[in-house]
Amino acid sequence: MQPFTTLTAIAVPMHEANIDTNQLCPTRFNKVPRGPKYREILFYDSRFRPDGTQTEFMLNASPYDQSGVIVADRNFGCGSSRETAVYALYEFGIRCVIAPSFGDIFAANCAKNGLLAITLPEEECAAIRRQLQDKPGAKVSVDLAAQTVTDVAGKVHKFEIHEVRKRCLLEGLDDIARTQQYAERIAGFEKGYYKDRPWLGAAARQS
Repeated sequence: MQPFTTLTAIAVPMHEANIDTNQLCPTRFNKVPRGPKYREILFYDSRFRPDGTQTEFMLNASPYDQSGVIVADRNFGCGSSRETAVYALYEFGIRCVIAPSFGDIFAANCAKNGLLAITLPEEECAAIRRQLQDKPGAKVSVDLAAQTVTDVAGKVHKFEIHEVRKRCLLEGLDDIARTQQYAERIAGFEKGYYKDRPWLGAAARQS
């Protein structure tokens, strides 16, 4: 997983509340292996007509086709727990979503895949979206270590994040990499555990 430290990128405003994971990645694509294909899958039913031609959806056209940040309304990523919704955002180039609230499982999936989900008060999100609406292609900056978002006007917004989630993003640690940090302690525990229970150790070797 790529570490997330700082980001300055074009931000796209999305004013609709309750954008769910089925909008981000329609169900029929859930078995697609992770990879570049997910760039096309993001918001597929909004971006493409049944005949495959593009709609006027904002992510299809410049400058928003180069967006790295979404500034959304409340309850972004609600719905089913599909991790593919995060794959689609990430492969499109989105590295940060800012919203008043998120679906809980979606926010956790973001952190496990190197995408930062930032919660700001609803009025602050609305103000940033208005700035972006007035200046298409404008950028916002995010500093994870400092826990700040700098908007189009230069105003700095502070955000909160769980310390473990913050460290994993800064260091690029997914669940597997985080567990591997404790490999020696795990091996030591297993050695002592089987020493005290030799019958279990023999069974483990036979399996």
